[in-house]
Amino acid sequence: MNPRSTNARVWPLLSLLVVALTLFSGCQTVDWRQRLAAELPVLGHRNWIVIADSAYPAQSGQGIETIYTGNRQLEVVREVLAALDKTKHVKPVIYLDAELSRVPDALAPGVEKYRSDLKQLLGARAAQTRPHMELIQLLDRTGTAFRVLILKTDLVLPYTSVFLELDCGYWGPEQEKKLREAIGRGN
Repeated sequence: MNPRSTNARVWPLLSLLVVALTLFSGCQTVDWRQRLAAELPVLGHRNWIVIADSAYPAQSGQGIETIYTGNRQLEVVREVLAALDKTKHVKPVIYLDAELSRVPDALAPGVEKYRSDLKQLLGARAAQTRPHMELIQLLDRTGTAFRVLILKTDLVLPYTSVFLELDCGYWGPEQEKKLREAIGRGN
C-alpha cells in the first residue's frame, strides 16, 4: 500500500471531522442530569433554563449553552422543576410560548394531550405566556451578560418549549420594595 495515497484519503476525512466538531461544539451531548446538578449551585437570579422541543434553534450567544438530553420533554420539565424545588437560592418564573394555546390538534396531533399533561405537571405553578420570538430575543439579550442553559428534547410538537427564568429564592419583590423605601427615607 502506498503511504501517499493513504494520506491523500485520510486528510480530507480528518478535515471533515474537524469541521463537523467545530460546527456541533455548541450543542453538546453530555449527561444532562449531572450537568444540571453541577450548574444549579452556580446559577442564580437572572439566569435561565429552557426545556426545548427538538426544533428549537441552537442559539449562539456567548452565555448560551445547549445540551441534547435525548429524553422526553415532560420528563425533563419534571426533573428540572424537582431539582429547582430542592434549592433555596433560586425559584423559577415559568414562561410558555403564547402560540401554544392556539395550535390545533388537527395541525399538530397530540398537542391537546401535551397541553393537558403540562398543565397537570405544573399544578399550582403559575405560567406566563409571551410570543415565541419575543422569548428567543430575550434569551439572546440575556446571554450577553448571564448564563442560559438549554436542555433540548426529542419532542416534535410546535411551541412547546418551557422557559424558566430563575429568580431569587430567598428575597422577593416585597422585601426589595421595603428595602428601597427604607433607603429612600435615609434609614
